[in-house]
Amino acid sequence: MTKITKEMKPLTIIKIGGNVIDNSENLHQFLLDFTALPGDKILVHGGGKIATELGKSLGIEAKMVDGRRITDIETLRVVTMVYAGLINKNMVAQLQAKGCNAIGLSGADGNVIKARKRAVKTIDYGYVGDLDENSVNTTTLSSLLDGGLTPVLCAITHDGDTQLLNTNADTIASAVAVAMAAHYETILVYCFEKKGVLKDVDIEDSVVREIKADDFESLQAEGIVAGGMIPKLHNAFEAIKKGVSAVYIGKADELPMLGVREFGTKLLA
Repeated sequence: MTKITKEMKPLTIIKIGGNVIDNSENLHQFLLDFTALPGDKILVHGGGKIATELGKSLGIEAKMVDGRRITDIETLRVVTMVYAGLINKNMVAQLQAKGCNAIGLSGADGNVIKARKRAVKTIDYGYVGDLDENSVNTTTLSSLLDGGLTPVLCAITHDGDTQLLNTNADTIASAVAVAMAAHYETILVYCFEKKGVLKDVDIEDSVVREIKADDFESLQAEGIVAGGMIPKLHNAFEAIKKGVSAVYIGKADELPMLGVREFGTKLLA
């Protein structure tokens, strides 16, 4: 890939979780706050609940293993329609109305994210894409940012040989942050419905303000980090190791606090 020479401008990459996408009021406020963020930014989203509901209405039941979706060909059609179509274009339209000149992209658009179909081991995940260090086209993303556009990336990638693939949005956000960190001072932010990593999931204000990589295993053993938070933190720490300046996990409606006051959980090397 062509080496980009530029000053290390700041870049914020935000991944928005499904529970915010599912609520129109929450989404409206989040997109207002996202628009108000200074500097260059990229938004990454999924939308699993909406895809599951649409699939069910079409007689296609979601198949999940350890929280990960099995993507057969029928499911791939549904998630492509929902992620790259309905959700992505709705977000772009809302951002335009809020004064953010956004452009919605799947991985195939501009060859932005090229993946490889996950190999079958003990489980066949179907048309699921995995990423590597060469997956993200930083030249195209930088050109869009330089042109005053804000990329909005959905969870659909491609393999470069006509096949679309369903790729985890957390993984996309991490891979994009790592790739862009070679050219920008990059911050990665995972926004969802909680205030951060909580010591007690039933106590909203029990936020763990900082987690170091060395603490990760002990927090798993204590059950503080569990379920879907494990791969999220794993991706986050990998991103820090590979040059991302900072990673935060926090509540979507507290996004205006980013860089101003304490926001969510900050992950440290």
